[in-house]
Amino acid sequence: MRELLTIGAFARAARLSPKALRLYDELGLLPPAAVDGDSGYRLYGPEQLERARLIAWLRRLGMPLTRIRHVCDLPAEAAAEEIAGYWEQFLAETAARGRLATFLVDYLTGRGSPVDDSATMLGIRYVARSESGPVRTSNEDTAYAGPRLLAVADGVRGGAGDLASATAIEALKPLEALAMPAEDLLGALADAVDDADAEIGTIAAASSDGEAVTTLTALLWSGSHLALVHIGDTRAYRLRDGELSQITHDHTFVQSLIDEGRLTPEEAASHPQRSLLVRALTGTGGTHPDLSLHQAAAGDRYLLCSDGLSAVVSAASLRKVLTEEDGPQGVLDALIAQAYAAGAPDNIACVVADVVPLDAADAVRNVPGR
Repeated sequence: MRELLTIGAFARAARLSPKALRLYDELGLLPPAAVDGDSGYRLYGPEQLERARLIAWLRRLGMPLTRIRHVCDLPAEAAAEEIAGYWEQFLAETAARGRLATFLVDYLTGRGSPVDDSATMLGIRYVARSESGPVRTSNEDTAYAGPRLLAVADGVRGGAGDLASATAIEALKPLEALAMPAEDLLGALADAVDDADAEIGTIAAASSDGEAVTTLTALLWSGSHLALVHIGDTRAYRLRDGELSQITHDHTFVQSLIDEGRLTPEEAASHPQRSLLVRALTGTGGTHPDLSLHQAAAGDRYLLCSDGLSAVVSAASLRKVLTEEDGPQGVLDALIAQAYAAGAPDNIACVVADVVPLDAADAVRNVPGR
């Protein structure tokens, strides 16, 4: 008969406290090998030490207990991949929070004056369009443009992808009617995305496969400032003084490999897992979108799009169209034409907006422009 360890001896060997072991037993994460019928003492087998030590290491990483249970039940190679994915997600979320902390420090100390009112009133001329790719039988992409809100969402193919993308944008639309200072934009966007995620959870519960997933990229305006919320692989670009910048960072597996230096952008373009998301709205309550505040300038041109455009039209081609075409409608038509010329293997969602100076009358109208 094998020799069992008391909870105290096992705790010392595993470098865990007896209190932690009791909790892990209650959660079904690390039940004892036996329980003494007379004293009720928990007894553990030496072969359980490896699992106990793995739990202790994962707790030091900050991994939630529910995810630890999943990792511990996986084969070693799959567990390693799960841990690597968790850490990549943690680093991305930490970076996003770092950017937000920098903004708050600058705002509170007055450095950079990120939310000072501009002497020039600015508005936008905008268009939006969502098209089905010729090889697709359904369209899960949603595009929206209004006087203060630009948004694209790309639902993951499945029973409820189209509903998820539409729901994400619908949750943001009420923000257009709310008057708020620039410093309140990020909080309002974060709350709206949380609401969207909760509604997507309801959709997922009612779907045939129990899932409803979408990406989301949106810009919300207040005066000369815009707040950006982003999760997934939909993108936002800004053309300023002839220079094109991608102002979002893809939340994809291949982008994480690029960030680690394990893959080049050229290799990523043909990687078999290039569409694998590491962050999206899933309705599970674990939403961690990127949030940032930007200063707009007259003459800026913004493009929001799904990967149905960015995956088949190069950055150089995007810049050429955004630079040479006159007006948002011309840009939009030209970009979608290029996507179709490249085969359009996916659906396409695009929003194009020009930042323009306004007089008081324009500020009231601020209607779509060509």
